[in-house]
Amino acid sequence: MGAAMGTGAGTGTGTGTGAGTGDDAGDSAATPVRVRNRRGEGDRLRQEIVTAAVALLDETGDESAITLRSVARKVGIAAPSIYRHFADQPAIMLAVVRNAFAELDEQLRAAVDAADDSPRARLTALCEGYLEFAEAHPGRYRTMFGGFWMPDADASSVTAEDLGALGEASMRRLGEALQECVAEGSSASADVATDVVALWLGLHGLAHQRAVAPSFPWPPNIAERLIGTLAHFTEG
Repeated sequence: MGAAMGTGAGTGTGTGTGAGTGDDAGDSAATPVRVRNRRGEGDRLRQEIVTAAVALLDETGDESAITLRSVARKVGIAAPSIYRHFADQPAIMLAVVRNAFAELDEQLRAAVDAADDSPRARLTALCEGYLEFAEAHPGRYRTMFGGFWMPDADASSVTAEDLGALGEASMRRLGEALQECVAEGSSASADVATDVVALWLGLHGLAHQRAVAPSFPWPPNIAERLIGTLAHFTEG
């Protein structure tokens, strides 16, 4: 999240530019007929493109399925029409990932709002909400943090600043929740800035391993123990 999340997303191999070419010329499926937008409805088409890309990701669980032609076909437009709204395929992927982070942050906000008033309960709910999002949206989550869509900064419209800003809101929310625990005395953290990164890394690691090793006999209280340890919760 923030610089941490942006860096986490960058753990992909960078070969995602292959997925970014959009050259699935061998695809012969017919493009559905789409009603043309009226003047001034360009924003609507832009959102339809992003929605179509998200749907492809959810359907396939594979970011390489998102190409200019596959997205255009799902929306019902000619592929060149996309260029009016997105410079290239990585720009579409950036919009997809931004949407996913916005959804994650909204889920975290809702989890905190539904929790008890104590800072410890709110931080625990926030962490549990994070794990629930990862479990409910495995394709989106994998793409957010380790997808192969990562573009070459010198060969696409996506910049290092774009990537570095991913997840800032959620990381800030997590840091504020931990700081509230420290202020209340329910966390013994002496370095919130570092401990919040450690907490996120722990959550991310658990989310990832649960996804790739579902048959592992995960202890039912593993999330609670991980959160309590990395948040430095005090007794009581």
